[in-house]
Amino acid sequence: MALRREPHVLVVSGSDSSGGAGIGRDIETISSLGVRTCLAVTALTVQTHETVMAVHPSQPDLVADQMRAALQANNVTAIKIGMLATAEIVAGVAAVLRENPQVPAVLDPVLVSTSGRALLETDAIAAMKRDLMPFCRLVTPNLFELALLVGAEPAANESDAVRQGRKLLAAGAQALLIKGGHAAGLRSTDILLHFDQEPIRFDTPRLAVSMRGTGCMLASAIAAHLANASPLENSVRKGKLFVFEQLQKKAAE
Repeated sequence: MALRREPHVLVVSGSDSSGGAGIGRDIETISSLGVRTCLAVTALTVQTHETVMAVHPSQPDLVADQMRAALQANNVTAIKIGMLATAEIVAGVAAVLRENPQVPAVLDPVLVSTSGRALLETDAIAAMKRDLMPFCRLVTPNLFELALLVGAEPAANESDAVRQGRKLLAAGAQALLIKGGHAAGLRSTDILLHFDQEPIRFDTPRLAVSMRGTGCMLASAIAAHLANASPLENSVRKGKLFVFEQLQKKAAE
């Protein structure tokens, strides 16, 4: 019974059979930060580290019921959302968030796999923006995801990224962390945007290493710190540091 009272992150995402990303990476990250997890599986995927061969979405009611059961069973103090696959699953997840506005949610808008396979149906993007993002404490798009969400070409520089981010805020998002991992240059800069505040930049050296699942790791690390009642900016800073340290370890291998 004592375990139930400990802070938990509810992970709402798809499985990755390769173990490189998805729920496996989420659990690994959150557990390494000393926070417990509970789960709602949105999709089963068949994939290697190089390609996604098949995607089998869960039934929307099943996803929502998993979330409600996890929230009933545990002291869920943050929610991490990843791959959602369909507009119907987006709607189901949004319904549960509306029922639990006290729990901060971090949305990693997984739209396309590293190998280029669509992981969210095209008609679900509008539903994500309209129905889900307004109930999430933070949304963490990379530059390509941000461009898809606002219907534009990928930002060419930080000013473009901020401009696109503000469009997404105007559409209802509470806060954004625009990830700079796909940009060019010797530094990797993530930008935290709030509607009525100046951008906050988190800058680290760009490491010459490739690692799958870094987006999952970052959103999960932020959610783990939010689960322990850390303020958003501090949670983002600590999450960014965690991912940078993991990349440093990978580079040293």
